[in-house]
Amino acid sequence: MTQQEIEKSLERLNENSRQLFGRMSPQHMVEHLIITFKLSSGRVSIPEFEPNAKQLDYKKLLLETDMEFPKGVHAPGLPEEPMPLRFESLGIAKEKLLIAILEFHNHFTVNVGETTFHPRFGKLNYGEWKVFHSKHLKHHLGQFE
Repeated sequence: MTQQEIEKSLERLNENSRQLFGRMSPQHMVEHLIITFKLSSGRVSIPEFEPNAKQLDYKKLLLETDMEFPKGVHAPGLPEEPMPLRFESLGIAKEKLLIAILEFHNHFTVNVGETTFHPRFGKLNYGEWKVFHSKHLKHHLGQFE
């Protein structure tokens, strides 16, 4: 997704946006996206690990094909129910998401060639994260009309 597409989708999103699938409210979804961008830019860390063969196969499918995120996939390490909200409003969360996206790009501009850990796929480089984030954004922003 382009920055312009992300911004347009966020503009249309409000507290009353009709949910098409999933358990998260609009604000829960935006806050979830913030965490993944912070994770990718090294601002949130997870224990390092070596992905197993199944995880590597899924990584290859998701990042190297036109496969979309499957509905109902559960993020590793997260509880079944949405986490408590961190921000006072959806508007603030949207602003924080746009900042986290900018910080992600800036991080890899400054730290060329670096990899950071994804909770299912292990180390990802900037290009891999960009593919992941594009599909992840499309999936979650598609949760709501």
